[in-house]
Amino acid sequence: MAPGASGAQETVVSAPDALSGPSQAPVLVTGAAGFIGSSVVESLLRSGVNRVRCLVRPSSSRSRGEDLARSFPGARLEFVEGNVLSREDCARAAAGVAVVYHLAAGIGKSYAGCYLTSVVGTRNLLDAVSDAGGVRRFVNVSSLAVYSNIHMRRHALLDETCDIDTRCLERHEPYAYAKLKQDELVIDHAARRNLSCAIVRPGAVYGRGKPDLTARVGIDTFGLFLHLGGSNRIPLTYVDNCADAIVLAGTADGADGQVFNVIDDELPTSRQFIRGYTRHVGPLRRLWVPYRAFHLFCHAWEMYAAKSGGQLPPVFNRRRCSVYWKGNRYSNQKLKERLGWTPRVSTADGLARYFAYLKGLQQTSC
Repeated sequence: MAPGASGAQETVVSAPDALSGPSQAPVLVTGAAGFIGSSVVESLLRSGVNRVRCLVRPSSSRSRGEDLARSFPGARLEFVEGNVLSREDCARAAAGVAVVYHLAAGIGKSYAGCYLTSVVGTRNLLDAVSDAGGVRRFVNVSSLAVYSNIHMRRHALLDETCDIDTRCLERHEPYAYAKLKQDELVIDHAARRNLSCAIVRPGAVYGRGKPDLTARVGIDTFGLFLHLGGSNRIPLTYVDNCADAIVLAGTADGADGQVFNVIDDELPTSRQFIRGYTRHVGPLRRLWVPYRAFHLFCHAWEMYAAKSGGQLPPVFNRRRCSVYWKGNRYSNQKLKERLGWTPRVSTADGLARYFAYLKGLQQTSC
């Protein structure tokens, strides 16, 4: 779908009375200075939540939060500097909060780094939340990448009932592996400590502040963009729509103990996305590679990596190839039916905004 006229909806999520008003318990957002986290803070404020506690790293920029404070003068934004790897910082952040939105995660390229932040940090936060008491729900923000489609046919429907990737290590993707282990930890802790929880798994989140194209379209390597999608639908979700879904998971009655995938309506194909990019942003030096050809390349790479005794890492492999480029249909029906979510920004409008943002970056760098 090419970007076109605005189709944005002006509806906003509504918070229960228990979460609104200056005298009520605050809501905690970890990773609040991040790409999605800052939009979650804004969505909370739009919904009427007036006390938001933001856990941010000392090095994180507060400019977005300061802008929001000026836009919502009746709200109270509290910034707590800290790190989820510190149990003391987690205890300070969790004290007296009503709902926790956990977005802090490891996004590096090493297993140790991703596991440390996403899993160890989450354990520290869960312990702090349970020790503090009074938290009505813990919302863990995961990823659509934790699913496996290795045994699914091309273009089959992927939804919340599909298999989790139990062999995620073979994908050589630290972020997805850490997210899978994080989900397992949250589910286990919630059962043992009687904690209400919900897990949100966004698709490819895009919007202003996300300069890199999603890998579900292709890979930028050696100065050439390998376009790997073709007719595959890209599971996009505009950052504002994703933030609204995350907020609802913490406030809606139907969210307790549930998993929700977040994908927008009217998803473009990879080919349509690239056409929109070249039309509105500029030319892209690219090479289209059919899925079956790239799958064979990944198989050959795996075999060579195995023969090398680990000297060549299996960064290209069939399991990852399948997850990102095999091609699936996606459903947001559960999110709509249980939580009443609807995309606030249409895909056409979201892509128009995104391409304008990328064009601006390109002009600034020239």
